Amino acid sequence: MADISKQRSPGLSAGLLKPKRWPRTGLVVLDKLFYVVAIAAVIWFIYYLFSFQKQLLLYTPFFFQYAGATLIIALISMVFATIFGFIGALGRRSRFFVFRWLATIYVEVIRGTPALVQLLIWYYGIGLVFSNLGFDPHNAAFNFMTVFQSNSLVPDAFNAYFYGILGLSFNYGAYLTEVFRTGIENIDKGQAEAALSLGLNGGQVMRRIILPQAIRITIPPFTNYFITLIQDSSLLSIISVFELEHITIILAEPQTNANVKMFVFVFGALFYLVLCFPLGRLARYLEFRMAVAY
Repeated sequence: MADISKQRSPGLSAGLLKPKRWPRTGLVVLDKLFYVVAIAAVIWFIYYLFSFQKQLLLYTPFFFQYAGATLIIALISMVFATIFGFIGALGRRSRFFVFRWLATIYVEVIRGTPALVQLLIWYYGIGLVFSNLGFDPHNAAFNFMTVFQSNSLVPDAFNAYFYGILGLSFNYGAYLTEVFRTGIENIDKGQAEAALSLGLNGGQVMRRIILPQAIRITIPPFTNYFITLIQDSSLLSIISVFELEHITIILAEPQTNANVKMFVFVFGALFYLVLCFPLGRLARYLEFRMAVAY
């Protein structure tokens, strides 16, 4: 029996150690087939766009204009979100319980409620409170720009832009709070202790030792959140902010032909892709570079 098992074991072990694999030629064929299908899909999509040449020529200037508006809204919102996030991260790491408690409530409440609901609260709720207190963002901006003789640049719907950007900034500030907190806490505590032993105070340690390294760690997720912010700026259409999604709906709704209506939505989605795809590649590149650095 022992001899029989010894005779069979090499074959069995060989079968277990050598799993079935695709032949190399099969993988090559699949690889070529993928590129053929991808090229065919691109050609078909180009043909699809040009089959609506009339709408393409008519609507393209509007999409370019409001794609620019979307990008500006996202940039301004990200600047304020960074400020909110940095303050929130400092609050989460504060020695004082009250600051930690406030920062924790801010993060949990904002991340636990829908962004659309928050935007409606900012526009209809907080906006109404400010209005009752005598503060009107449009009048304030109009008077400020009058000093520079440029008050014509203030749109009539400035209040919607103002509260929409504040709502997006406040929402993404909660997410960036955790990004910044994690980046700071990932720095080895020994570096801070060594800097303190050399005579640096807490502020100098944070500015010169911790933050430069934390920024490198947080750049990739920061870029990813900016991509998501561009897409979430479409939520501002609910409060009549003129951006890419809003103009897409305005151009699509009057269409009685379902194919033309679908083309308008597809064309609008294409502009979002044009805005987000390069940023996605940049995020992957930065993630690779930061990984190499550490």
